[in-house]
Amino acid sequence: MWKRREDETPSRPPVPPAPEPVREPAPAPPARPSEPEIPRGVAAIGKSVKIKGQIFSREDLYLDGEIEGTVEVPENRVTIGPHGRLQASVKAREVVVLGTVNGNVEASEKIDIRKEARLVGDIKTGRIVIEDGAYFKGSIDIVREAPKPQGAQPARTAPPPAQPGAPGPQATSPAPPADPKR
Repeated sequence: MWKRREDETPSRPPVPPAPEPVREPAPAPPARPSEPEIPRGVAAIGKSVKIKGQIFSREDLYLDGEIEGTVEVPENRVTIGPHGRLQASVKAREVVVLGTVNGNVEASEKIDIRKEARLVGDIKTGRIVIEDGAYFKGSIDIVREAPKPQGAQPARTAPPPAQPGAPGPQATSPAPPADPKR
């Protein structure tokens, strides 16, 4: 008795949802195209640092200061930044040059000389990239790794094929001709 029928209920107009405030995206930080970003997990030498001596590292290394001596990173990458000035020999798995290097560079895998870079010295590497505009003076020695042996079996060598007229493995040399004067 007190219940209304569905068709008798007064209809209300739907309430429109409140408009969401317009959010503008936060401005992105200005990019520095001339300065490469230092990747995380890399030891870095800043552009105001000067080092005389030997640097040995077991992690990636970013050098943007002045270095005189030797730099050894045998299992990782060395990056010489755009402000980096090295009077040093460099040995690493991979070397990327953006600045100036005066000295010999040895990389077991790859050397990458970018367009603003300057390298004066001899290079020894497996692969090399020299971008257009880079300055390089010295010699390049491309080294190939020796092929790794497959398995522990010694290599078997087949005997060379017999050539016609050539003595075989059981053939003996003919006796010298007899001297007719005797």
